[in-house]
Amino acid sequence: MDITTHRGQGPMQQVIEIGPHRLLTDVAPAFGGEDSGPEPHDLLAAALAACTTLTVNLYAKRKGWQLDDVQVTIRHGQEGAAYALHRSIRYVGQLSEEEKQRLTDIANKCPVHKTLSGQIQITTEAA
Repeated sequence: MDITTHRGQGPMQQVIEIGPHRLLTDVAPAFGGEDSGPEPHDLLAAALAACTTLTVNLYAKRKGWQLDDVQVTIRHGQEGAAYALHRSIRYVGQLSEEEKQRLTDIANKCPVHKTLSGQIQITTEAA
């Protein structure tokens, strides 16, 4: 699926189109924006959080485990030469410690986690 962006209504606002879905991204006023949407790094962190919850929920459902909810918090930012993503996972439900550990193992295998942990190649064409 192609993802496209174009200028939105604010001075820095961008409209992201993903198939039929539209999202806004912006920057804080200190950077010339209006804070009308999350910054791009926030969307990256949100992708990891969403993929984690979806992957863990699918696995627990398939196993028949009593996972009522999974809550993921991502703290992110530049740390020296690296961009760091710190993920905290809270499992809600009647789960044993072994089940929680297995869910954490599965969370580390979600597709976005694997993508961000692996080698990424970006090619650019300019028109």
